[in-house]
Amino acid sequence: MVATRQSHQHTQVVDFDSRMALLALGEDKLAYLQRAKTFCPIANNEQLNMAVEMVEILAALNFDAESLTAAFLTPYFLATQLDMDKIKAEFGDNLVLLLEGVEQMATISTLAHHQGKGSVQIDNIRRMLLAMVEDVRAVVIKLAEQICHLRAVKNADEEERVIAAKATANIFAPLANRLGIGQLKWELEDLSFRYLHPEKYKSIAKQLADKRLDREAYMENMVQQVSDRLHEAGIQAQVYGRPKHIYSIYKKMAQKHYEFDQLFDIRAMRIVVDAIQDCYAALGVVHTNWRHLNKEFDDYIATPKQNGYQSIHTVVFGPEGKTVEIQIRTEEMHRDAELGVAAHWLYKEGSLPGRGSGYEQKISWLRKLLQWQEEVVDGSELAEELKNQVVEDRVYVFTPKGDIFDLPLGSTPLDFAYYIHSNVGHRCIGAKVFGKIVPFTYQLATGDQVEILTQKQPNPSRDWLNPSLGYVKSSRARAKIHSWFKLQDRDKNLQAGKEILDSHIQKLNLSYKDFDPAIERFNYREFDDLLVAIGAGDIRINQLLNFVQDKPKDELPLKFKAPSTRKGDRSGIVVDGVGSLMSHMAKCCQPLPGDDICGYITQGRGIAVHRSDCDAFAHITEQHPERVVAVSWADDVKASYSLTLRIEAQDRQGLIRDVSSALANEKVNINSMNVQTHDDRQLAVLVMQVEINDLSAMNRLLVKLHQIEGIFEAKRQL
Repeated sequence: MVATRQSHQHTQVVDFDSRMALLALGEDKLAYLQRAKTFCPIANNEQLNMAVEMVEILAALNFDAESLTAAFLTPYFLATQLDMDKIKAEFGDNLVLLLEGVEQMATISTLAHHQGKGSVQIDNIRRMLLAMVEDVRAVVIKLAEQICHLRAVKNADEEERVIAAKATANIFAPLANRLGIGQLKWELEDLSFRYLHPEKYKSIAKQLADKRLDREAYMENMVQQVSDRLHEAGIQAQVYGRPKHIYSIYKKMAQKHYEFDQLFDIRAMRIVVDAIQDCYAALGVVHTNWRHLNKEFDDYIATPKQNGYQSIHTVVFGPEGKTVEIQIRTEEMHRDAELGVAAHWLYKEGSLPGRGSGYEQKISWLRKLLQWQEEVVDGSELAEELKNQVVEDRVYVFTPKGDIFDLPLGSTPLDFAYYIHSNVGHRCIGAKVFGKIVPFTYQLATGDQVEILTQKQPNPSRDWLNPSLGYVKSSRARAKIHSWFKLQDRDKNLQAGKEILDSHIQKLNLSYKDFDPAIERFNYREFDDLLVAIGAGDIRINQLLNFVQDKPKDELPLKFKAPSTRKGDRSGIVVDGVGSLMSHMAKCCQPLPGDDICGYITQGRGIAVHRSDCDAFAHITEQHPERVVAVSWADDVKASYSLTLRIEAQDRQGLIRDVSSALANEKVNINSMNVQTHDDRQLAVLVMQVEINDLSAMNRLLVKLHQIEGIFEAKRQL
């Protein structure tokens, strides 16, 4: 049985030999590490401590000597403190490649706060993917390094802790889950949760500590009873209580709106047997002797999770009518649940069993990304798709032949068609689910059997790219559709882009030369490429105009130099290049001074001012692009603007008083308020219409609201 890792208890000791002795490593592994130590400057105790910590983490995963050595060298390698020629001569090419793979894995941190969209960013992400596919040990070493980093920032400033925690919660913990490495997943989740939600973490930890003695005494009695019943039935098994991790407790409380005392699995135990048939025999013994909850039963042996996890989960009523969660699994299932993909890197008689079919299944999702990486439009789409592949919000659907595909939650038949093959998606004219025709906007559900209807010639529709119509969900499908139009319709897009740009050039008194800086900004080689991108929808015309008009004054043509003060209408809006026109704020997005805005000429109501990222604005401009005008905020804006706020909070006495006081202190007027309460969840939802001066005032208000006791969420509602 895999032991629970205890290495973090010894991290205050920076003595290499004593720490290694605690791990009881084999002679070959210890010899490798002793040799590696001679190449490292060990004067820095903090760096040595991190190196030893990484060895401790991976030793619990039964990693081979080469992997442990790479882990030990990683902190020094990332700090460029190693002579790589000597390392290569001593340990060989494989270890050097493994270290380089860990370095490339550092790129994954950028996905949590993705900024750049240039070719460098795309290449970085692709190199990371290649490293992951080539040697999955690099992934696990990087996960171990992230745990060490989270421990190290415990006493750092809040900003550093939050940045590390967000990267972990968004990418690293889901990645460990996807690879099935439970021993790393739980610590990544708990540490990131501790930094992101310290008060909630402390509250759950305190409740666990307060009840620990009673719970341990109760579990000792329950474990003994279960062991006796299994022994009487002739089933050999290891029975023990298992720890429940704080983040998993919080997650279940949030998902099911439970209080701490309502959780079924605070008291939890595990039964580990020799064979699969013993799992079901043990389940029979448990259900015979204790009444169980039907709704809390899951058989992950018959239907494993996508990451390969197998176990039987059931909840029974133990002594005193208290609920106890019981997991039943074989020794092999338990090892896979704790080690996941790492279990396939164990050396057995010189062989590497990880190269078999199980290994391929564990990382096949990475290869899927590489199959289409050349088709992506920019790095943000590749980053989004990686996140979609890593997290568990997936649906699993079948072809008529029984082949299974996993897709992002909310995927449509078109997404499914493009996941099968680009040509299937391009030629798709319809779809059937369980033999019945469904629309392209149908959202697939797990278990659906989907048949794609095709025609001979490819004929994608541009409507498929419209996000408001809901034809495709995944970046992968959208990228392939973009790619098809780029290849097939360059001349058509060139003409369309020219017409769109010409209509705005005339209104704003510009010339083509004014757009030369935009060629480099949007990563195109020539002006025609820019026009093609406009026609294909890769670049929104308002995005392009905003870039040209927002350039520093010394870079602008003379006609763009603004007067010292721009006076607007009564709404505080300046209509660029047109003159004084009546304007009003669009109700769909309620822009505030400070927001990026665009104007749309309505029929009879002047110019409607929208936020640049407004979905409704994107939809109407696709139908009537000629009505779009460039607008901006006046320099002397003094008006107040209507805004809708939505607040979710714990329903308690004095809540409305506290919220009203916060608004009054920020000098924000309340025009209307609607309050709904949900007694079953003790939840109050406040929707308020308020008057705000600008974006910075709104941000200050939201900060103040989040500081009020019991408020879960306060946000601007669109």
